[in-house]
Amino acid sequence: EKLKAAEAAAGGAPSTTNEQKVEQIIKLKAKCPNNIAIQTFDINYYRALTPDLQTRFLKCLDSGRENEDSHMGCYANQPDDYSVFRPFFEKALERYHKVDLKVKKHVNNWNFAGVAGLPADGVLDLAKLGLPALSMRVRTGRNLNKFPLPASMTKQQRIDMENVMERVFNNLIQDQTFGGRYVSITPGHKNFINEKEYQELVDSNIMFKDMSADPYLNSAGISRDWPYGRGCYISADKGFIIWLGEEDHLRIMCMQKGTLLNRVFDRLKKAVDVVETLIEGGCARDKDFGVVTSCPTNIGTGMRASVHIQLPNLCADGTEKKAKEICKPLGLSVRGKGGEHTPIGKDGTVDISPSARFCISEAEIVTALYQGIEKLKAAEEAAGQPQGVPPVVVGLGLAVVAVALFTYLRSRN
Repeated sequence: EKLKAAEAAAGGAPSTTNEQKVEQIIKLKAKCPNNIAIQTFDINYYRALTPDLQTRFLKCLDSGRENEDSHMGCYANQPDDYSVFRPFFEKALERYHKVDLKVKKHVNNWNFAGVAGLPADGVLDLAKLGLPALSMRVRTGRNLNKFPLPASMTKQQRIDMENVMERVFNNLIQDQTFGGRYVSITPGHKNFINEKEYQELVDSNIMFKDMSADPYLNSAGISRDWPYGRGCYISADKGFIIWLGEEDHLRIMCMQKGTLLNRVFDRLKKAVDVVETLIEGGCARDKDFGVVTSCPTNIGTGMRASVHIQLPNLCADGTEKKAKEICKPLGLSVRGKGGEHTPIGKDGTVDISPSARFCISEAEIVTALYQGIEKLKAAEEAAGQPQGVPPVVVGLGLAVVAVALFTYLRSRN
């Protein structure tokens, strides 16, 4: 019954004709100024497409059309959608990522050489900033060339992709560098885990949540057929995992508690290289836009580098509002401990990451995280000072107290 309910929820609205969809989109233009897909839609461009491409194009906009509060409002459905519908996606990418693609071009590069703001020794050590070991996570997305993207996959294709990836996961398991196991939530799969174990992995931030509860993914078709074709590879040390069948075919991530950002970044690079080499047919890339992802917000690198950091002063009111105000000009995003739309920790712990994914290299993203944390730490310390009292005054006050205490203790002897 639960599976049937999930499938029904992911089925989307009843069939709507193309003309009805276009009519809805045009009406939404006035109502939804922040919905990028709706605002980018051009009726003349649409009319110039062949009937088949019109249907395929409108499918990309289903999520934004059905969810008026969407910001991006669209998802790619096929690995080549960004090139087939380039006039639309180019404008949408420029709006979201705030770049001029006539001037700037995306380049993938994991090499730190020449990256602005990199410490002289090339080591991104948070201990240098006076921070303790933090929970660090770096992830990227990949989609296989030989399958449609998740929004347009059939149930059988989801199952087939899981079977295709078995060879890759087995190679990782046999490699002593990684080891571990693969778990599946596909009913009948040989590595199937029950609801209890699945929830334990979700609670430990190893496995992803039930996608059928997400209205945006439901409208796009990404969560359809839940939980078929979904699973997770987990390394022996649980520091390297691969989500299968979430928003992208693969979400590859490495996590570690420590202070050296280079270490977790280097491990991810090695893991990505191994995985891509083993995938028959390779992973989808666009010659101009880089790594192809379902959501245009992630295209380019598909990368998110983050740390969990305590900000008790900036989060003194129990929310991340002040932290977001400080982080936005620094190019950082703030989330709760469990990710987007989750609460912050009771001790003021939040998830911090650079916002940029596109027209920035992988090495630049991790360096931007280090630089952002340095500035954020200064803002956190400043927020802890008594209001209206400059730090130098606080320092003098403490010095006076220390002298008075020393004098008192001497008088007692």
